[in-house]
Amino acid sequence: MKIVAVTSCPVGAAHTYMAAAALEKGAKKTGHEIKVETQGSLGFKNKLTVDDVSEASVVILACDVACLEIERFKNTAILDVSTKKCIKDPVAIIEEALEKVKKENDDEEK
Repeated sequence: MKIVAVTSCPVGAAHTYMAAAALEKGAKKTGHEIKVETQGSLGFKNKLTVDDVSEASVVILACDVACLEIERFKNTAILDVSTKKCIKDPVAIIEEALEKVKKENDDEEK
């Protein structure tokens, strides 16, 4: 499954990049593809494209501050979590995101 994510923290430094790295490792461990955009002190890095978002099944927003340009994700399942949670247990976050997609798909079928 393809996942996209955005990470950001109030300072835009350590937790932003630690969460991004953790999510990448978690996705690799669980066999899923992920692209993570960071919104840090240096601005956007690895910015998600329209194609990235449209191809994704779910968006993980690991943002401790407001996510910029959030309107990009209006037609995609979104999981909001803290950067701390991503750093602590990225595999659980990936699994939670996938469960959210499954639940939303089940709800649409009803």
